[in-house]
Amino acid sequence: MEHSNHTRVTEFIMQGLFDHPHHQGLFFGLFLCLYTAVVMGNFPIIVAIVIHPPLHTPMYLFIANLARVDILFSSSVVPKMLENLLQEKKTISLAGCIMQLFVLTSSLVMELLLLTVMSYDRYVAICHPLHYVKFMNKEICIRLAVSTWAVVTINSFVHLLLVLHLDFCGPNLIQHFFCEFPAILALSCSSTYINEIMMFVADIFLVMGNFLLTIVSYSFIIITILKIQSSKGKQKTFSTCSSHLLVVTLYYSTIGFITYMRPSSSGCMDTNRAISLFYTVITPMFNPIIYSLRNKEVKEALRKILGSSRTS
Repeated sequence: MEHSNHTRVTEFIMQGLFDHPHHQGLFFGLFLCLYTAVVMGNFPIIVAIVIHPPLHTPMYLFIANLARVDILFSSSVVPKMLENLLQEKKTISLAGCIMQLFVLTSSLVMELLLLTVMSYDRYVAICHPLHYVKFMNKEICIRLAVSTWAVVTINSFVHLLLVLHLDFCGPNLIQHFFCEFPAILALSCSSTYINEIMMFVADIFLVMGNFLLTIVSYSFIIITILKIQSSKGKQKTFSTCSSHLLVVTLYYSTIGFITYMRPSSSGCMDTNRAISLFYTVITPMFNPIIYSLRNKEVKEALRKILGSSRTS
């Protein structure tokens, strides 16, 4: 009954990325270039893995899916951010905001699960190389893929349904350049207790659970590498997982700051936005560079694709 005295919010106003209106055109050009780099960096890797038969292995299948997730993740945020940079009033509809939340949550969890599965793949390849074909056969890969999508779908729909049950009566200013759960929950005029509980549960089981699984996998990998007698053998074995380890380090260091150490005071909003910009644009841009520059098979496939496109 009390909600009838309020006007229901149908759109949100975003604070934007920077508080410098005179530099919006400069920022638009910069982030358009960065977003282009994300797409043009990840898309060729997907193409190379799809059309190059030697890359039709579980490890590269996971890398291709990671590249797809990076493109989807950035595409859910950056185009709307670029649009708002050209407008004086930066708005997003309630439906658009909820859709952005859904895609962002799905992408984050998918990347989290993919990195864990890739850690397991490297563990099997290094610690049990003779049984790799048995432990990472087609059937097991399909099961891993189905399980990953099931977890992503269930988690995202639970959070989505909980947000849809919230009332937004004003204010409608999102102190961010995209929709994220903490900023949206802060604007609700109804109880967000269940939402916060589910977010906490997701952090514990998804973030901490997958982090521990990754740590366990790499603990066994490091132990196995240390048992190798020759330094050349150690270096060669470590090189097979160094790219993935670097991506994992970038991902978890950013997620850890966002989830557990991010300052909540209004005076630290610039820091919050800078960190968010890092994991929505910078990390997806670096991932293909890490995998392509440190992987001979991917570089060879990219050379063949570029060579065939020039000759045709």
